Amino acid sequence: MTLNSGPPPDPWRCSLDDFHSNDSAMRRCLDLARLAATTDLPILILGETGTGKTLLARAVHNSSERASRPFVAFNAAALSETLLDSQLFGHERGAFTGADRRVKGKFEQADGGTLFLDEIADMAPAAQAKILRAVESGEFERLGSEGLHVADVRLISATHWPLKRFAEVDRFRRDLFYRISGLTLTLPPLRERPGDLPALIATEIAAASRRQRRTMSGLEASAADLLFAYAWPGNLRELNRVIQSAVALSPGEVIPGHVVEILLEAGNLGVPSSSVGGGDDVTLRAVTRRHVDDVLDRMGGNKRRAARALGLSRSTLDRKLREDGARRQSRERR
Repeated sequence: MTLNSGPPPDPWRCSLDDFHSNDSAMRRCLDLARLAATTDLPILILGETGTGKTLLARAVHNSSERASRPFVAFNAAALSETLLDSQLFGHERGAFTGADRRVKGKFEQADGGTLFLDEIADMAPAAQAKILRAVESGEFERLGSEGLHVADVRLISATHWPLKRFAEVDRFRRDLFYRISGLTLTLPPLRERPGDLPALIATEIAAASRRQRRTMSGLEASAADLLFAYAWPGNLRELNRVIQSAVALSPGEVIPGHVVEILLEAGNLGVPSSSVGGGDDVTLRAVTRRHVDDVLDRMGGNKRRAARALGLSRSTLDRKLREDGARRQSRERR
């Protein structure tokens, strides 16, 4: 997703009007999301990890008639059945060891608003049955209580798994699949949206600069080439990490190419050597040393200033320089 021009707003306050795209598949997704926001139908969001499923769910909520009511997000993966029950539906005092007070669950917290269930494909079968009941009737039971409670909740679910295929082979309840997929939104991966990259990168640089109180004017041509050629397996989440780190590491107002080299190599995500320095040594150690040398040059050899620009203590910088010098001497003696 690409934010419109101007200062980037708080992503959790964004509505669907704050987004646009140059990619046809992404535009179709956003058009369907705008239609979904005018209804109370349950929504299923599909997309690879890091494509912005939570952000899209929040934007749909903020664009709907429920915008003034709570948006409650819950990750359904990696919880035991008891914990998941308690988290979703709440519990009474004494319902289990350590339950020293009554606690409202996510359904109750989201009453009148939107409940976002992320990684729903990883939910245990017993929890799926209880979710189905709550979605169908709005009724649920707290752990340790025999009374029924009711919540008016708009459900948005998300997963990076092929949920329809899971339902077809009984890895996910079919009846629940049909209940939660009133409308299905599919987010394309970033590698399929090259036309969106320039605006996305500009938005991330602006946001990172504001957060870090830096003044950044852009990218060196070599840095832009690297970012545009990269496949972004981690999608928007990875792009955010790289740009945030690049702004922090850049000693000047322009992000240099070797900083981007370091960050893409550090992620160990398969950047081809042809795209990170031609025939030069592009191991992380070598790229890091080139960056340190460049920062030292820019700071006139002043180690204290260089350490501050690199985000290191002076003692850590000295240690890294000693270690690198020792490695060089060892190689020369061989």
